[in-house]
Order: sequence, then structure tokens, then C-alpha cells
Amino acid sequence: MRPEVVNTPDERDIEELKRRVGAAGIVTDSARASYETPARYPSGIAAAVVRPANAAEVSAVLAYCLARGLRVIPQAGHTGLALGGTPDASGQDIVLSVDRLKTVHHICPLDRTVTADAGVRLSALNDALEPYGLFLPIDLGADPMLGGMAATNTGGARFLRYGDMRAQVLDLEIVLAKDDAPVVRLGAGLRKDNTRLSLKDLVVGAGAAFGVITRVTAQVHPLPRQTAAALLVPSHPEKTPEIVARLEREAGELISALEGMSGAAMGRALDEVPGLRNPFGGPAPAYALLLELSTTLSPSTLQLDEALLSVLAPLVEGPDTLLQDVLVTPPSALWSLRHSLSEGLRRGGQVVGLDLAFRRDRVFAFRQAALRLLAQLGTDAEVCDFGHVADGGVHFNLVAPATTSKDELHSVRDALLDLAVHEFGGSFSGEHGLGPANQAAYDRYVPGEERGLAGEILAGLGVGACGHVRLGRAAVD
Repeated sequence: MRPEVVNTPDERDIEELKRRVGAAGIVTDSARASYETPARYPSGIAAAVVRPANAAEVSAVLAYCLARGLRVIPQAGHTGLALGGTPDASGQDIVLSVDRLKTVHHICPLDRTVTADAGVRLSALNDALEPYGLFLPIDLGADPMLGGMAATNTGGARFLRYGDMRAQVLDLEIVLAKDDAPVVRLGAGLRKDNTRLSLKDLVVGAGAAFGVITRVTAQVHPLPRQTAAALLVPSHPEKTPEIVARLEREAGELISALEGMSGAAMGRALDEVPGLRNPFGGPAPAYALLLELSTTLSPSTLQLDEALLSVLAPLVEGPDTLLQDVLVTPPSALWSLRHSLSEGLRRGGQVVGLDLAFRRDRVFAFRQAALRLLAQLGTDAEVCDFGHVADGGVHFNLVAPATTSKDELHSVRDALLDLAVHEFGGSFSGEHGLGPANQAAYDRYVPGEERGLAGEILAGLGVGACGHVRLGRAAVD
């Protein structure tokens, strides 16, 4: 395993990289800004941005940089929230962008699969799939690229119904971060295959630990013929787990999304995002659930709007009322609110974002404990939480005034992470992946034996020095 020695690229290096990708494949001027600026956190500084046009060029770039001891930061759509694709402030990093790898190679409607390059955006992929009545059912507020989605094992709002990217990826092409930077295919594009180790499942979610993903084959799904949605206001937020369980019993496989949104998060979105419609007609309630049902059945077989009402009626009637209000609204309007939450928070102050995940029965116990902890700490940060409560995911975000010190925010963040991981058995990165933004949490909360095993696996494969995330001490010693 090569030691992690990072050299600073010089003019000769830039010329050599340009020779491998052509003048159109390298960016060294002010146009670098979009590649240096993350969705959250301050910008970094890249020595250069290299944009290969195919896997062979990716291999040539990676092999050269590894031989020269230059650190390569693979980058896809740059929509991640853990800084995994962002250069640091040293000016030493070579950003390797896959944004020129953007061909949809093959769509097979009968197999329900698509093969596409890593630089294809989710919106473009779904546009290509739509004429076939298919889609990749990963729902996000951003528009990432396929390679980044695989590298971070993206989840999203429809995880409950369809699962994450690991559940979709059937095979992938990757340029390994080892001396000769070979291009290898992992998997055979089959849903069932026990003839080999499932190495693709190790690569999905590992960021750039193994190298640069250049192509993905994924299974896709039939587009729903009908969709119905409603905003549900629980009689009390802590009733949410019982509501989720009741909805699953009554609606089952019709549920395609079930999102929780705190009143504080909704209020900031409604106040800060221009043109966003207020479905409540007044102040947002303390908590609300966005329920979406969808089906591929035709209306002649099932009237989904009627099914939605019949599912909800028992929850608003009787002595043990679980819901105090129900607003049946066109799905697009409700998703506009849900997808505006992050923007509303960003506009309102300093955001401390915690991407947590728990067992479903512990989500609201953690929420109550966290609110008590914050009251004890006396912070002026406001909890604006939301997330995929039906799969245990919680974006437990705080918004603090601009005057709040960074030291206070770091202290509050650490206290909440300790509570989530140590007291409630939670994950500190439910779906955002790993990056410099949560490297300290990885080092703190992942047991040493597990980190060491990750490092041994990487060392055994002879890969490393791609990206700036440490998975284990053995990977860098």
C-alpha cells in the first residue's frame, strides 16, 4: 500500500494531464469555482479540474496522479453534504470530474434495466426512461449524477418502497485506485448471482475508497399510473410511530413515501422560500407527515384517491384519535413544501446538519431526549428536523443565528452525536455517506476493529490514495 504522501501539482503535471484528456478536459481558471463550491460548508481550492471523456482517460489520469503522489478527488454532481467530492483549502487536490461521462448506453424495458455513464444526472436518466414507462425511484431535493449516487449509496424519500442505490445497482464499472489504474467490471448485470463475491456491494457506498466509478447498470421500476398524497397532522408528534404502523397495516405496498416535517422546518420554508404555497392557511402545525400512495394499477382496477380516504378515515375517528387534521392536496404541492425545507433552513441562519438514522421505534424517543439536552445546554439554535421517519431516517438539523460561535455549534453537534450513537444506537450518517465533514465522527464512533478491517481490505486489494477519506488506519499507515 502506497503511503499517503501528497505532492503539490506543478505546471508540468498540469500539462501531462492535459495531454491525457485534451484541452477541453482540463479547467485551471476561474471556471473551477463550481467544482470547488459544495452544497454546504466553505469552498475549497483545486489545483486543477480534470474532466475525462471516457473510462480509458480516467485510467490514464488516475495512474499518472498515483505515480506522482498527487491526490485525486473524484467528483460527480457535487451535491453531497459530507464534502467527499470537494477539494480542501490546500490547493493540492486534483478534482477528477465525471461530468463528461454522460451517455445512456442501453435501456432494456423487458429486463427493466438501464446502463449509463457515471456523469448522467438523475433527471436526464429519468427523462430517457420515461418513454418506456420506467424510472429510477430515488427521490432527492438535488439532481445528482449516477456515479455519485452509487458511491454514496443514496437513499432518499422513496427508500421505504424501493430501497437505496445498493438495491438498484446490478453491476458497475470502476477504475481502481492502484498503480496501473485498471478498468474493471464488478457484477454481471443479474438480479440473482451467487457465482462470485458481491464486490459491487462493497464499492457502493464506499465513496472513492476503491477508485472512480465510471458506469452503472441499475434495475429500474414501472412508473406509477396513479399517485395520491395528503398532509397528516398527528394529535401529538410522539404518536407518529403508531401512525406509521397503522398506515402500513392498512395501505401496505401502496405507500411510496412517508416523510416527517417539524413545524419549525416548515415554518422557515414558508417564510423564506419565495412562491411556496402554504397548505395550512396559517401557521404550520408542530409536526406533519407527508403520505404518498402510488400504484401501477389503472383507475378501473383501483381508485387510489378513494383508497387514500378509506385508509385515513379510521385515524381521525374514534376515542383514540391519532390525527387531528388531514389535508388531501395534489402531490406536487406537497413535494414542493418537502423539497423546500433545506433551502428554507439555509436562508434562515447557520445550519448544523445531522444525518441520523435509528431503529424506527427509537426515532421519537431520541427526538424528545435531544430537545431536553438542547434545553440543558442553553443553545439559541432552533431544532428544524425532518426526514424519512418510516425508515428511521432523521435530518436533525439546527438553525442558529449568525452571531452564534462556531465553537458552540461544534460542542452542540458533538453532544447530539454522542446522544444519538451511544444512548440510542443510531447512525451518524444515515444516507449522506462519508467525507471530511464527518471523518471525525467515523474515527470516534466506528469501533477500531472495524476500521482496521476496512483498512486491511483496502490494503489487500492494493488500492488507496484516491479521495481524502480514511476508512481505517491500515489504509494509510
